[in-house]
Amino acid sequence: MVAETTLSVDDLIAPLFVREDITAPQPIHSLPGVVQHTMDSLIREATELRDLSVPALILFGIPAEKDEIGSGAFDPGGIVQLALGELRENLGDTMVLMADLCVDEYTTHGHCGIVDDLGQVDNDATLEIYQRVALAQAVAGADIVAPSGMMDGQVAAIRAALDTDGFTDTSILAYAAKYASAFYGPFRDAVDVTIADGGDRKGYQQDPRNGREAMEEIALDLAEGADMVMVKPALSYLDIILRARLELNVPIAAYHVSGEYAMLKAAEANGWIDGDAAALEILTSIKRAGADLILTYLTRSIAETLHDHRPALGTGPRAIEPPRAELNPAGDD
Repeated sequence: MVAETTLSVDDLIAPLFVREDITAPQPIHSLPGVVQHTMDSLIREATELRDLSVPALILFGIPAEKDEIGSGAFDPGGIVQLALGELRENLGDTMVLMADLCVDEYTTHGHCGIVDDLGQVDNDATLEIYQRVALAQAVAGADIVAPSGMMDGQVAAIRAALDTDGFTDTSILAYAAKYASAFYGPFRDAVDVTIADGGDRKGYQQDPRNGREAMEEIALDLAEGADMVMVKPALSYLDIILRARLELNVPIAAYHVSGEYAMLKAAEANGWIDGDAAALEILTSIKRAGADLILTYLTRSIAETLHDHRPALGTGPRAIEPPRAELNPAGDD
């Protein structure tokens, strides 16, 4: 009755991976329980998530071939564009379809932008590619595009391209405070990305030591037309989520990233923690900090937990709200 924070299935967004060159779902070793989907298994998973009342998913694609500019990211026949079309045909408007907007999965060098002859990311050249990706995703059926490359001016460029082509209702979720984190390793396994020559992304992602800079980046993205902003990762940056919540009146998303998920699963597998209870506690902390939306690989298991009316957070007072009526068709108490 007196819980200050409640976690609902409405808060969750499911990250899903779809791969071009496989005939059966491929487990991701460093992300237990997560797979690279075929088109068929993606549709099944999305449908089951929808039936659990998960409101949204975000797609990441793994192409069969890569090139220097990541052309698969904007090819109408690219894996994400095809998947968006199939999802829209099968789900209609019953689920919000989001697409990660970046090129690292599609480039031979693994960077989030186009690189010049010296191997450095060319910010302005990358913006032109991002515009093409945004339009391809919008045409394919994305409700929301989510630029994650942290290029300067990316939101303004994407908004201009979308508006010019008539996609004024396509929203932008900007990865506005995306840190150069050590917690992304399993994700790079999931999308088969290796940064060329042992490089890193410190030149365009946020320094983990900086908080004020993150707030400036968020402000810039909002000024350029972002509808929502993202903080990534979540657990090590709860202070940034809280600060953004206190200063802003826009939807704030947080990405509970692959490394954070993998640590939880490793501890659970070793019997060191109660995985289900820890998962609920972690996601509740992200919500408590101020996130309106949480991208997490725990989405399905948490949705099932809420659907099944299992007790939350141990034996103490319930900190997870009861499932909504539509999550309990039988109407059981």
